[in-house]
Amino acid sequence: MVEYTTRHMPRWYPISISGYHIAEAGATPVQQAAYTLSNGFTYVELFRQRGLNVEEFGPRLSFFLDCGLDVEYVALARVCRKIWAIGMRDVLRAGARAQRFKLHTQTSGRSLISRDFKNNLTRTAIEMMLACINATNSCHSNSADEPFTTPAEEYVRLAAQGQAILLEESGLFKGMMNLLSGSRECAPWKPPSPRQSWRNSARSTTWARAGRGGAPLSAQPDPVRRPPLRAADPPGQAPIIGLNRYRGDSAASPDVQIVRTPPSRKQLQVDRLKRFKRRHARQAGPALDALAKVVESGGNVFAQLIDTVEHCSLARSRPAPGSGGKYRPTV
Repeated sequence: MVEYTTRHMPRWYPISISGYHIAEAGATPVQQAAYTLSNGFTYVELFRQRGLNVEEFGPRLSFFLDCGLDVEYVALARVCRKIWAIGMRDVLRAGARAQRFKLHTQTSGRSLISRDFKNNLTRTAIEMMLACINATNSCHSNSADEPFTTPAEEYVRLAAQGQAILLEESGLFKGMMNLLSGSRECAPWKPPSPRQSWRNSARSTTWARAGRGGAPLSAQPDPVRRPPLRAADPPGQAPIIGLNRYRGDSAASPDVQIVRTPPSRKQLQVDRLKRFKRRHARQAGPALDALAKVVESGGNVFAQLIDTVEHCSLARSRPAPGSGGKYRPTV
């Protein structure tokens, strides 16, 4: 995909290198930074192995980080920017545009709870403020009712307007993005974070060839998963207002309407897919054969997929009896 978009869609941002799911699985801010950066550097090496120029694809790589309530989030993005810029400049010899760490931040779903769920408005507001302190390029603020339902319009609107209040009403960020950069209050947290992140990143990135073989290989035996899971279950119980601290008399289940997709809508999509497969039954087999040839020859799979999806949809495929290994779709 990156190879195709670099050569044919030069203004497209093909990939967002995400740490959000890592943090949501239980990683600390430092672990999230380390594994995300490691994945990013590994991607860059893989793209270069395909013959791509880092000056062409590098400026269009972006990142996606979680922002929770931990104090390290005061400096998380600034630390990541610094490590990314140094690695791209000194190791990969990339120019200034490829050194930039373009960032989208989402407030933490892991911090939200269903009991006294309106407290989630406050949690998300604090996380939005931390994201803006880090000068994020864009931000996703979660809805307060997300722990138990598809967000209702009321809470989606409040989440979006929270950003507007922060950036347009509050004087805190008018012309003062990244206001804590270099401040004395931030100093106790800034020094250890880059060192810890760099050490963790070096252990799993492909640069550490004498170690575990880089991000793709280190993910196989599970060494990357174990530390986040340990971090998700720290000794003792963290204070959660409304759940284990200052708990009121409200019921555990919020008295709000739960949004569910009606079965009729699900069946509508199932029927559409069946009709699609019937219409393309003849073309699907040759299309999958063409895709298989590209995969086997090491060609650009994404370019072929653009043609394949005209006739095929996601489904298990199996060799047709007597086809000599050729593929045919299931209905």
